[in-house]
Amino acid sequence: MLVGVRFGGIRLSTVAAAALIGVAGCGSSGVDTEPPPTSAPASSRLLGPGEFAEAVADPVRTTINVHVPFEGALPGTDVIIPFDQIERQASELPSDRTTPIAVYCLSGRMSAEAVQTLENLGYTDIADLKGGMRAWQASGRALAQPSADR
Repeated sequence: MLVGVRFGGIRLSTVAAAALIGVAGCGSSGVDTEPPPTSAPASSRLLGPGEFAEAVADPVRTTINVHVPFEGALPGTDVIIPFDQIERQASELPSDRTTPIAVYCLSGRMSAEAVQTLENLGYTDIADLKGGMRAWQASGRALAQPSADR
């Protein structure tokens, strides 16, 4: 059974799912992760904190924290999916592969792997935060604060 937890409005149920998958040793979630045919080539961009903040502000864009273990989140984060669980948790991703996505982690290494996985799944518009949450904070921006409703 998955238990939903909220952190500043971010759905954390995917972290619980990742833990359950790891403990159970499941190989496949049964989710079809085969990318649909697409006429548009994948487009990923590595953005600095200022450009990334603008991208995340787009209400259409889905923002994903892919860092494990959890070490905080950016304001505007929609969902947390560990970088190595993207395929297994594809049901947490937008079904429309043209939906703009923004991904980040702590330093940029995990999000780079997540970008590759998202491209393999057929997503065509992916923004990646160059330098991750460390660069975000170094630019004077704050991480999201946990809400009292956790």
